[in-house]
Amino acid sequence: MQPIWMSLLREVSPRLWSIRSSEQVALAKRAAQITAELQQGVKKPYKDVIDVSWGDAHRGGLKPLTFVRQVIASCLYPSLLNSESLPIDVQQKAQNLLGVCEGGSMVLKLFVQTEGSVRTGVLVPVPSYPYFNMALSMLGGVMVPYYLDEEHGWDVKVDELRRALHAARGHCNPMALYITNPGNPTGHVQNRKSIEDVIQFAAEENLFLLADEVYQDSVHDPESDFISYKKVLFEMGPPYSNSVELASFNSISKGYFGECGLRGGYVEFVNLDPTVMGCANTLFSTDTCAPVLGQITLDILAHPPQPGDPSYPIFSEEIRAMKDTMISNVHRVQEVIGSLPGMSCQPIKGAIFAFPQLHLPPSAVQQAEKAGVNPDVWYSGYLLDEAGLCVGPGCEHGQREGTHHIRLCIATTQENLEEVLTRLSAFHLSFKSRFF
Repeated sequence: MQPIWMSLLREVSPRLWSIRSSEQVALAKRAAQITAELQQGVKKPYKDVIDVSWGDAHRGGLKPLTFVRQVIASCLYPSLLNSESLPIDVQQKAQNLLGVCEGGSMVLKLFVQTEGSVRTGVLVPVPSYPYFNMALSMLGGVMVPYYLDEEHGWDVKVDELRRALHAARGHCNPMALYITNPGNPTGHVQNRKSIEDVIQFAAEENLFLLADEVYQDSVHDPESDFISYKKVLFEMGPPYSNSVELASFNSISKGYFGECGLRGGYVEFVNLDPTVMGCANTLFSTDTCAPVLGQITLDILAHPPQPGDPSYPIFSEEIRAMKDTMISNVHRVQEVIGSLPGMSCQPIKGAIFAFPQLHLPPSAVQQAEKAGVNPDVWYSGYLLDEAGLCVGPGCEHGQREGTHHIRLCIATTQENLEEVLTRLSAFHLSFKSRFF
């Protein structure tokens, strides 16, 4: 059965239509095609393709600076810092860089309308990843919040999706539904039935699905499995499999790769109208490419060592050890937080965070109000000042009014986690004696 091209993105932002497709892209594709033909033995009046169209000196044959490459190698493999073969300035530079870190979605630019009287709305879970909301706001879109059901393990409820959608239609044009699975910061993992319900809802309401699946390899609950939206969509068959539009995301920054500084990821489109796909390619070509190291690591993510490869035994053992650590950490976090009065945490089934709720007494909430800050910010500030433990306040991710949370990253060593939990427990019990 042929796909039904009933795109929700027909009305692409007018700013994109004025951007001309790069001729260089077509030339690069042709150069790659010729290279492939030469490799297949096709006879031509030359033996290879020399591409001088890009401003890449190394690709042009100039050797990389040794110092630069040594520093990069030391940053990626810190054990080299102990090598006597590296100059002391290389070691010092690498050590300084290792102490500094930093952290938009191009897809949003496809359909977010900032011109005209009606702005584009995107249904976004609460709580959720805050930088998605920031990117949406920067593009002029409207966040349409739908609340995850905390009391039932942060479930996605279709009734809540419908409520949010209908409430938003009076002031914006909701066009997309953003899903995180596994959830950040909630740690929930959707089952097949939940995903099917969301897909059916998206089909009924003509919504484009944005599936953030960057923690797909980080599932810790033996009763849960990661199932991609694409897999469920295809297995549902027509009319869903050939009409519901989907963009799914993955990244080297998350999961067991955890290469946050290399900034590499990908998006896969399903059932996208060919005309809009052309606009997407044009849009992506207007931005510079990801850093080379990010691209290299992304290729490893897509093509990891396989059984029989020389690197596979160590690779698989390291993955197994990380999984065992995360499973142990999840159990320990749930055990300790579950024992603390005035704090509760839903089951952590996936991702790398705990997102416990603080059941603060009125006296503590009043103190925070007097200080002019959110109660969980106030609590987190106290925790930092008194216990030297820095956590994230839940208000950064969104939460139901009257509830308060903190976020803890649990992707750490068991020894470090024990110290975290010891400090948190001691502080919270002291806090309880003062305010409860």
